[in-house]
Amino acid sequence: MDKKVVITIARQYGSGGRTIGEMLAKDMGIHYYDKELIKLASEDSGINERLFVNADEKIKMTKLFKMVKKVYNGQLIPPESDDFVSDHNLFNYQAKVIKQLAEEESCVMIGRCADYVLKDYDNVLSVFIHAPKDYCMEQAAKKVSMSSRELEKYIAKTDKRRAEYYKFYTGREWTDARNYDLCLDSSKLGFERCVEEIQAYLKVRFR
Repeated sequence: MDKKVVITIARQYGSGGRTIGEMLAKDMGIHYYDKELIKLASEDSGINERLFVNADEKIKMTKLFKMVKKVYNGQLIPPESDDFVSDHNLFNYQAKVIKQLAEEESCVMIGRCADYVLKDYDNVLSVFIHAPKDYCMEQAAKKVSMSSRELEKYIAKTDKRRAEYYKFYTGREWTDARNYDLCLDSSKLGFERCVEEIQAYLKVRFR
């Protein structure tokens, strides 16, 4: 594929979205960006990477949060401002890096509202990977050691956190299919077939 294409993947915890993204990137011979986005944003802004890690895909739930949404508009807060290292500006710098990468290369990006940040780019395919709770529990159990009850709570908490983060910065519902080009149930397709379906969609969309 000659044209630069970016595949953004939003995913429910345990659905295998990250694994699917890694497999897709490897198969296509392009870069895969997940935690690397944090490191790049830190390097670009000069802000300590730990602050980015602490704010990664989550927001601080306060009364103020419930009243004010910070829908991303592309503006950066200058270094001289007291809000330079605010979570809002950390998101802004992360979004800046996401846009730069989308303009420079074909790649796969995981989470971090990349689908919304790149919503005006015509070279982007946005994907949402989901699966039933039992399947997500089964997959998650392979990676984390918790009791069934603890794991269920952890998955619910992680997905709730991601949904709140997405709503805060985009004004949209994270699980709304209208936000994405393609929604795939990994429990029905399996990881390899999900990769195949994304590639098939790419060929039709960007032919």
